[in-house]
Amino acid sequence: MATRREELSREAARLFAERGFHGTSMDALAQALGVQKGSLYSLTGSKQELLYETLREGARAFHAALDGVPDDAPAVERVRAALRGHLRVVAEQLDVATVFTREWRYLEGESLEEFVGERRRYELRWRALLRDGVESGDLRTDLDAGAATLLVLSAANWAYTWLEPGRDTDELADRFVAILVDGIRGYATPA
Repeated sequence: MATRREELSREAARLFAERGFHGTSMDALAQALGVQKGSLYSLTGSKQELLYETLREGARAFHAALDGVPDDAPAVERVRAALRGHLRVVAEQLDVATVFTREWRYLEGESLEEFVGERRRYELRWRALLRDGVESGDLRTDLDAGAATLLVLSAANWAYTWLEPGRDTDELADRFVAILVDGIRGYATPA
């Protein structure tokens, strides 16, 4: 059974995803929980704190997905596993993924610095994954790992805007990998 604090965190993620950070008031959070506004402050110090918690949860989920990628697999399979994991996080934690992608810029102070560091660390892990593929010869030798990382994460991060409920994210990730690895020009494969 969820605690009131967990319920508040879940409702905050939902409302931040639906209305945005600035569009969500403490009154709206209180109504979602069915409590008086003053009661919220026994559960949280501020709306900023709730945003930070939601973003930390997203960062943990995305890093955990990368942690699940086998180190000994060929590069293309590692990219596939990483993309499958990323899209699975978006599908399974849609509210958190939405806030992670869209609302992080409203953090302030040290919380913002810490979160930007986590986003950067995640990006660097993706770059290393692609760079390893170049160095092993599994990916093209002229691949710009930085540009490829930005392309992959740009598409995957914004999946919260277009991902259909119930969509097989593994199959979608496999299609993305085919496009990324095989390219979009040159030849057509038989159907």
